Amino acid sequence: MLLGLIIEFAVGAALVVMGVLLWKKRMVSLLHDYHYKNVSEEDMPAYTRQMGAGLVIIGAGIIITGLCDIAGSRLWWVSLTAGIAIGLAVILRAQKRYNGSVLG
Repeated sequence: MLLGLIIEFAVGAALVVMGVLLWKKRMVSLLHDYHYKNVSEEDMPAYTRQMGAGLVIIGAGIIITGLCDIAGSRLWWVSLTAGIAIGLAVILRAQKRYNGSVLG
């Protein structure tokens, strides 16, 4: 149980940090180049903001899942599912809008 909590917090924190770096510092190099090869320079700030926000949402959902485990809640899956679904929706929307394709 303790190892699972450590892994949840580590993965969630890593995604939040990567999302913030992508969002605030515009470190597009965190992504593979085919994810942003068709994104124009003027769209890059909006693209990195949305991609970073999606990663932060997924990471926060994973961290909240760990907090639910600590609290003994059986509804941990709600935060995990919501975080992943909303975060992926934001990421896929940004990919389709700015890169022209969801698949790269």
